[in-house]
Amino acid sequence: MASPAEPIRSEGEPVAPSADPVSIRACLTPMLVAEFDREWELVLDQAKASKDLAGVRTLLTKWRHITYGELRDPGSYYRMLAKAEQLQRLGTNPGAGSLEDMKALIRERQAD
Repeated sequence: MASPAEPIRSEGEPVAPSADPVSIRACLTPMLVAEFDREWELVLDQAKASKDLAGVRTLLTKWRHITYGELRDPGSYYRMLAKAEQLQRLGTNPGAGSLEDMKALIRERQAD
């Protein structure tokens, strides 16, 4: 049986952890664990005050996706944050293709 820190792989691909905090934390790097823990504490405090677990479920879903992305492509979370910062700072995406290029790519893929 695989340990929580070693997610089960399906044909070489990692599998997303269960939507529970222990499974998620077991798959994260120490820096990401610290971020997860900060968010976890905030959401738990909000849930205690509101008696509503929706925020907890939302957080676990978010971090399950982040964890899966990191298992597939380590460092992807921080690259995404850096890209978002660049977009906010510049107000544009210098690496983006044009709308016409995207439409042509869609048409090409639909034709296949």
